[in-house]
Amino acid sequence: MKTIGFVDYYLSEWHANNYVGWIDECNKELGTDYKVAYAWAETHVSPKNGETTAQWCEKYGVTPCETIDELCEKADVILILAPSDPHKHLPYAKKVFPYGKRVYVDKTFAPDLETAKEIFALAAQYNTPFFSTSALRYAEELKDCQNVQNLLLTGGGGSAEEYIVHQAENAIRLLGTGNKLVVAYNQGNQIVFQVDCENGKKATLTYAPPLPFTACWAAEGEKDQYKALKSDYFHCLICDILRFYESGKPSFDGTETLAVMALRDALLEAASNPWLEVPTKSI
Repeated sequence: MKTIGFVDYYLSEWHANNYVGWIDECNKELGTDYKVAYAWAETHVSPKNGETTAQWCEKYGVTPCETIDELCEKADVILILAPSDPHKHLPYAKKVFPYGKRVYVDKTFAPDLETAKEIFALAAQYNTPFFSTSALRYAEELKDCQNVQNLLLTGGGGSAEEYIVHQAENAIRLLGTGNKLVVAYNQGNQIVFQVDCENGKKATLTYAPPLPFTACWAAEGEKDQYKALKSDYFHCLICDILRFYESGKPSFDGTETLAVMALRDALLEAASNPWLEVPTKSI
């Protein structure tokens, strides 16, 4: 058995609560043998429901660690969570990456592009294999999407700051990393973003809290297609994390993660300045 260590801001949150069981399910599918064995949280009481680290660990059969160092010494591989608190990822990476073990960093990877670059620099310094992504990258409905010229994505969630990363991830995955211009149109809590790419491709991303995740795209020489993204993309994500733990090689290039962060920066800047044209930052 290979052991996974969870590093989190607080443990009783949706991702940590579900990942334990999903890892067990993916083990059966892949023939792997990983177990969430250790956990550490900076905040011992979850603001979501008041559950403590000790209570969470007892519920899921996990050993709590007093420090990140203890966890890093004991675990074979590490999963940095804090999905709603990306500003915590760099401080945690500074503690975790020096151990050189394989690491997955949950979405949103970093609060901004410059911090994302710092995390990549840390990984290079310590030769630490890692990756990060939105689970929406793994939507089965988009698996055979190729040569996309025009893309329309929708999605919701509690705030654009936390959830727009899902649309940004698929915009980069389907159109490439060369974005040059973003314009936002605000309608209260609804935001429509227009993204122009250096290669002439275009994307429209529409965020509103209750919107489902969908995609409509036009590939070269083909009719427009529409898909509601309803597949079990979190299962596919967890399976890919376990494959990464086995091989040490992510399934996509890290430059895409930096491009996602650059696009997210531009989207949020445009959203705070309605009608302002915002060039994306260089990665």
